Amino acid sequence: MQTLYLIDGYAQFFRHYHAIRTPMTSPVTKEPTNMTYGFVGMLLKLLRAEEPNLRRLGKPDYIAVALDVSGDRGTFRSQLDPQYKATRSEPPDDLEPQVQRCLKMLGTLGVPVVGAAGFEADDVIATIVRRLRKEKPDLKIRIISKDKDLKQLFEVVAEGEESPVELFDIHTDLAFDARSLNEDLGLTPDQVVDMLTLTGDTVDNVKGVDGVGEKTAALLLREWKTLDNLLAHADEIKGKRGEKLREAIPRLALAKQLVTLKDDVEIDFSLDRSRAEQIKLRELIPILRELGFNRYQDDVRKLVGEPADSQAPADDPDAEDRTSTPRRVKRSVTDFGGMGLFDALEKKDMAEREVDGSYRCVRTAKELGELVSELGAAAAVAFDTETTSLSPRDAKLCGLSFSTKAGTGWYVPVRSPSPGDHLDEATVLNALRPILEDAKKPKIGHNIKYDMMVLREAGVELGGLETTGSCDTMVASYLIDASRSSHSLDALALALLGRTNISITELIGSGKQQRCFDTVPIEQATTYAAEDADVTLRLSQLMMPQLERDGMRDLMQKVEMPLVGVLAELEHNGILVDPKELDSQRDRLQALIDGLLAELKEESIRAIDRTFDPDSPKQLAVALFNKPTDEPPGLGIKPIKKTKTGFSTDAEVLEKLAEDDSIETPIPKLILQYRQLSKLVSTYLVALKEAIHPRTKRVHASFNQTVAATGRLSSSDPNLQNIPIRTDLGREIRRAFIAPPGCVLITADYSQIELRLLAHLSQDPALIEAFRQDQDIHTAVAAQIHGVPPDKVTRDQRSGAKMVNFGIVYGITAFGLARRLGIDKSEAGAIIDGYKRRFAGITTFLVECVEQARRQGFVETMLKRRRPIPDVDSNNPSRRALAERLAINSVVQGSAADLIKVAMVDLHRRIRDGSDTALKDVRMLLQIHDELVFEAPETTAPAAMALIRERMEAAMDLSVPLKADAAMGKNWFEGK
Repeated sequence: MQTLYLIDGYAQFFRHYHAIRTPMTSPVTKEPTNMTYGFVGMLLKLLRAEEPNLRRLGKPDYIAVALDVSGDRGTFRSQLDPQYKATRSEPPDDLEPQVQRCLKMLGTLGVPVVGAAGFEADDVIATIVRRLRKEKPDLKIRIISKDKDLKQLFEVVAEGEESPVELFDIHTDLAFDARSLNEDLGLTPDQVVDMLTLTGDTVDNVKGVDGVGEKTAALLLREWKTLDNLLAHADEIKGKRGEKLREAIPRLALAKQLVTLKDDVEIDFSLDRSRAEQIKLRELIPILRELGFNRYQDDVRKLVGEPADSQAPADDPDAEDRTSTPRRVKRSVTDFGGMGLFDALEKKDMAEREVDGSYRCVRTAKELGELVSELGAAAAVAFDTETTSLSPRDAKLCGLSFSTKAGTGWYVPVRSPSPGDHLDEATVLNALRPILEDAKKPKIGHNIKYDMMVLREAGVELGGLETTGSCDTMVASYLIDASRSSHSLDALALALLGRTNISITELIGSGKQQRCFDTVPIEQATTYAAEDADVTLRLSQLMMPQLERDGMRDLMQKVEMPLVGVLAELEHNGILVDPKELDSQRDRLQALIDGLLAELKEESIRAIDRTFDPDSPKQLAVALFNKPTDEPPGLGIKPIKKTKTGFSTDAEVLEKLAEDDSIETPIPKLILQYRQLSKLVSTYLVALKEAIHPRTKRVHASFNQTVAATGRLSSSDPNLQNIPIRTDLGREIRRAFIAPPGCVLITADYSQIELRLLAHLSQDPALIEAFRQDQDIHTAVAAQIHGVPPDKVTRDQRSGAKMVNFGIVYGITAFGLARRLGIDKSEAGAIIDGYKRRFAGITTFLVECVEQARRQGFVETMLKRRRPIPDVDSNNPSRRALAERLAINSVVQGSAADLIKVAMVDLHRRIRDGSDTALKDVRMLLQIHDELVFEAPETTAPAAMALIRERMEAAMDLSVPLKADAAMGKNWFEGK
């Protein structure tokens, strides 16, 4: 039996939109993609047919999409009843562009989209179903929808026969048919319209009988068979139900018209054009690449029978030989919509362009000399490295690529499958070292930090990053639009150059089959590597003028580009970690964990006469929230928060339960302690030991410059910024970070930096004066709020002021403050109102941040760093409120990020230049939020610490004094 899958278009669009609420955007076009991602996944799942309830019928023979084309108010039903669907709210701002993207994609694939003016998708589906049931009685029709209105299309069949019409929920893989209808409600398909008439539809604003739901309607119809018969005997229905039924009789005829599907709509539908085998799946791959859906690309290749790492179909007439020239992709600027600040790039810069490059391989000394001459004469040099590993400390250099003119590039191999066909590494680096190390020769690259570290391991100190004209295109992209989901070279090439770069997986594969770059034939390596240098140069030629127009040229040249070298230094230095201390702490915490587990076991047996797995949220929820009479029995605690799979047992829930005096059991508190200790062991003590480099005995974390939208740095592999410091046990982990013999660690961090910046940015006189007088800021604010002298401020008043001080730029609410302080909401509201009255300058500043976002679409930090705020005018209240909080927070937190970067660049330059004897042999190791960690000889550490504090406090000239606290010790804990 062949199968037609009919997709209820808008039903699926809305379902996927609400299923994936995390904001997603294309790394190329910047368009929203959360709904599109879900819809594409649904389509691919349907085509794979691997899940049991899909596999039962095999892969689809036919696919079509039914669509509402007249909107909610443009159908015959709204003419019958002007109130039909009148209560529906406007769709979210970011839904419609995704709908249009999906429709365009379906058109590209050749999937028919069927609609009819004046009718709904359900009517279109009904027409197709009824027509095909006559024309193709052996065809199975599966409707991808959960819409109860469509159940009127079911057909009763004899026992053992296959149902010809089903509703199919592709998210749960459950199918529904006439048998399901009978099992659930005891009804037949010809009773569905009567049931829908009785129940009405609140979503569509169809009024049925008040108080009659699906089960009640089914009960009535099982007894009276039809609506007409029920109404004829309405006087026999007793009680309130009878009253409501009789009261509804005048409107039920209209309700029945509204819920009855039309099955004779004039539509242009051809089953032959809906053949699944005709879908042009290969056309989906460039769309997926543009949308950033990397995971789905291999799914498509698998469906069309291609290797997972291939991007050029063998039978594609447009595919070219990848060993000589890159694939040619032409695209106009008009193809890239919704690119945020990237829209500001001039149209002439984004015109259609040929992307072929003239790429040369340097194999001989003569060719190397020609390259050196060209690089020496060039105003700036774009370059890239190819290596054997993503880890710069362990990578071996395979080659270097260069470009000085758009459309051209050179590749110099030093490792390959044929080493006799090119020069060796020493010869190449000796010739190129003067160019690479020239501090006056601007360098252009993408993620230069990696190349810098690789070259350093090879004995070359890269110079020229701080020279005017230097550019890291990854950093430039981040500055132009920090909200982009990807700043990768491939994503930017596709977005701004309309070019599909050669994928690295084409050359070296992926997964277990991946090989090293030094196994790639020279001809292919040349095209790939030289293209990267060429594309990087072209991107810089677009981006640098844009940074100039946006007022961020100084931020790029004076802060972000020098910072690349600073971060490379931090990653190279690493920090010494004592594995014995980690093991000692792990053993100590494990003993505490074992004690907690024993106590949990004892308490659970006492309270519910059984044990449960503390690592299982499901078992914990049963233990906490099941009633004592349930099976299995539980404590009978009232649940606080529900999830898709049951009741939540997250940290917030457990904290509330632990603080509830009416709950006598210690189980919530014990679970909280168990989770905290287990996380310390697994996430930090174990992971940190595994991260120690076997050769250096240090942890070399990566510091990420282009991740946080506020401008802050982040760290990974491992994430040192997440090491807990709020608890004594968490802070103890810092003891494992140690100084080598003869040295100490110096820590220096800014004191209350965001509040000081808030005072400067808002120019609030009261806050400025408090900082200038070096008062305890929380006491000073509490005194202002409550109108009392500072020495009369109570501990509770200071706590409230402190909470508002730290929360004001995050949009703290009366509810949030009340929860944190354990006071009622009205009291918390009074504290916030008092704050805003006494510090009116801050209130004005907060409003101005939001207004700037509305007026310009972005906000700026003190150094003109921009952050787009796209949802500030959203018609979704929660998204709009979040955008307003982001607007405020981004200015203050982004300025704090600017400040510490300026301090890092200054201190790094002084350490490197050797101009300050106090900093001789000092090494910068870590940046953690507003804190810097250094390693210094014991003999010079006091002087170094004083100078570090001095330079940090002089990093910016503010209306209030900057204050940095500094300390030193043999380990990071003592340094605090």
